[in-house]
Amino acid sequence: MSRRIDLLRLDYTFSVIVPLLIAIFINNYLIWNHIDIIVGFIMFAITGNTWNDVVDMRDPNEIETLERVKGYHWKEIFTIGLVTFVLGLTLLLRTCFEKSVNGILLIVIIILVLLYCVKYKSVPILNHILLGASHIILPYFMIKIDHIGIPLTEPLMSGFEWFLMFAFFTFAITGQFVHETIDGDSITRFSLKTQQKIIWVSSIITLIVAICTFIVYPVIYFLPFILFPIGTMYTFRRPTKSTRGVKDVGILMGNFLLVYFITLIIMQMNGFVILP
Repeated sequence: MSRRIDLLRLDYTFSVIVPLLIAIFINNYLIWNHIDIIVGFIMFAITGNTWNDVVDMRDPNEIETLERVKGYHWKEIFTIGLVTFVLGLTLLLRTCFEKSVNGILLIVIIILVLLYCVKYKSVPILNHILLGASHIILPYFMIKIDHIGIPLTEPLMSGFEWFLMFAFFTFAITGQFVHETIDGDSITRFSLKTQQKIIWVSSIITLIVAICTFIVYPVIYFLPFILFPIGTMYTFRRPTKSTRGVKDVGILMGNFLLVYFITLIIMQMNGFVILP
């Protein structure tokens, strides 16, 4: 049973769920009104995970992927992704029909993910931009548009939301750099010293943005985000090859954030959290 679940890599789905939860939390939306979008993107995350494995399983250097899909044919892995894609798309039809702009955004998201999996996964920086746009920025927009549509008299996003979006984007990019360093993906074409510099620069930017966000918007629940880039910089304080444990810790942190924002939303719904 656990091996079948491992094929789905559910522990990675936090990367698409957390941006949706942040949009709901920041804007004080009811999570139940957007549950189809959340579950739809969970299905899409599984699709991306499995189809990415279909591509990676052809590479003899992808040891982790080959161990995970051992005993399965690529067609079987592809079928799992196809089923979850259809289920996810069906769940997202409601918002696409009600808000046509969301239909356009969804098409763009699908195209970006396919480009990443098929063509640009090995291209440093560009691959992170594709992931950031498809996993963070556009899903956040979809929640906003699903709730209020396209406002004609005021911006879709406040200045603070853009600032917060940039903070979370840099946070996610830093995590992806760490992920690639350990998995031996595109960033490892650079020397260990260069990899360390990239991660440090990304972490410093994330730290600065996180501190500024807390100063401008002093909500205590955002305070823990300042600690994450500090931990990353400490982990990569020397240009050495990191162990698999660092990656596992990062995935656990992402899932802790998932639980954290679900808790905040529930508290908010019951009046225990009031944002200024």
